[in-house]
Amino acid sequence: MPEPLAVLDSTSKSFGAVHAVVELSLSVAGGEIYGLLGPNGAGKTTALRMLAGLLAPTAGRALLAGRDAKTTEAKRHLGYLSGSTGLFGRLTGREVLDYFGQIHGMARARIRERLRGLAQALALEAVLDRRCEVLSTGERQRVSIARAVLHDPAVLILDEPTSGLDVLASRFLRDFVRGERQRGKAVVFSTHYLAEAELLCDRVGFLHHGRLLSQGTPAEVRGGAGTLEEAFLALADRDKGGA
Repeated sequence: MPEPLAVLDSTSKSFGAVHAVVELSLSVAGGEIYGLLGPNGAGKTTALRMLAGLLAPTAGRALLAGRDAKTTEAKRHLGYLSGSTGLFGRLTGREVLDYFGQIHGMARARIRERLRGLAQALALEAVLDRRCEVLSTGERQRVSIARAVLHDPAVLILDEPTSGLDVLASRFLRDFVRGERQRGKAVVFSTHYLAEAELLCDRVGFLHHGRLLSQGTPAEVRGGAGTLEEAFLALADRDKGGA
């Protein structure tokens, strides 16, 4: 097995008396897509923010490429997209991406090279020179994805990346994520759309009230249930009964 690129090791996060994440352990290798699944409020965003080095764990460790996720060196290996990832409305997509490329310390020639490749991969040719404020939701999301992956990071963390997208835009995003997996990236994403996870993920983990109820391949986690949704509901009912 290749060395994992993204690790949560018995990681917990509490906000006062609220235990948002409780002893969560997972690891994701290069060339793998891991889906962190659960309803709103399950702790998915908190877990991913710790993995991205944006929140310090109350206990346990978060590692990126073998380094503490909070360090600058670790974050060089990270591409992060959340629901709050914003664009500068008065700038064009090209100007936004050029700006973030410079923040990442990329040479101008490398930025131009990456922009050409991403424009083709994400169908951005027609929108890169339009102001971000006039782009559709799907177009803004594609520019945001380009921003997250511009520096070609080894780890992609995507927090509910298809939320608010239509069927065609969601499918386009899934195809792009599969392509990144084929390039050897470790992809961690959260969603409460369990049918989407069945289409995309190599492994999944069910998070409920901050605790991991089960993880494995979709087939392993489904067990005797017909779908991931049915499996999750059964696990959540048992968890509630044992609370």
